Amino acid sequence: MQTTSPPIRQGTFWPEFLRGMKTSLPLLIAFVPFGLLLGSRAVQKGFSIMEVPLLTGLNFAGGSEFAAVGLWSIPPAILLLAGVTFLINSRHILMGATLAPHLRHLPRWKIFLLLFFMCDEVWALTLADLHDRPECRFSTGFYGGITVCLYLCWLIFTFMGGYTGNLLGDMTRYGVDMAFPAVFIMLLKGMWKGARNALPWCVSLGVAVLVYHLLPGAWYVPAGTLAGIITALLVVRGA
Repeated sequence: MQTTSPPIRQGTFWPEFLRGMKTSLPLLIAFVPFGLLLGSRAVQKGFSIMEVPLLTGLNFAGGSEFAAVGLWSIPPAILLLAGVTFLINSRHILMGATLAPHLRHLPRWKIFLLLFFMCDEVWALTLADLHDRPECRFSTGFYGGITVCLYLCWLIFTFMGGYTGNLLGDMTRYGVDMAFPAVFIMLLKGMWKGARNALPWCVSLGVAVLVYHLLPGAWYVPAGTLAGIITALLVVRGA
């Protein structure tokens, strides 16, 4: 259903942009170590220093990038890499669908541009802002501020990780691999709407964990996604 809320007032792009940048700053704590870790692993797998930011810049989705680097071989198994990347990134189809009603007032070229830079964190912060400010339409400035901060940070620190290579050693011994789970827990807390609405999250998590242990590859991503959707539909119908 098309949103009927009034648009953001003209001339507020830059204040909204700065608000988006400020909102994204806490997430940089997670982006920095994970960017260094991904860049370092990519170089160890045979990527050149310039290929690292090319990878992270064209596919702004950390989970599929780590999977692609982990499966990388020489010569690369293109079909395997493409299939795993598609499975892991399939969640973006649903993420884009949730934002679609809020983007209908924008020209198509701008919608495609915005969705190209959509990652989990950008999506979650934007959706939370829309829920917190139902009187306003989608704010391009707010979305842009978040995106610029996170995208540039990811691009810069994956490059730095590739540049330093093995100098950083195994960064997981410092516990940096817990940075992203901590971020997602924080994002979920901000989107908390009560125990009933959290049921799809729990079902999605349970199914994803089960499939992860039973099937090889990244099938747990679409399995958890579909389980969450079905549960959400049942919850809505039963309300």
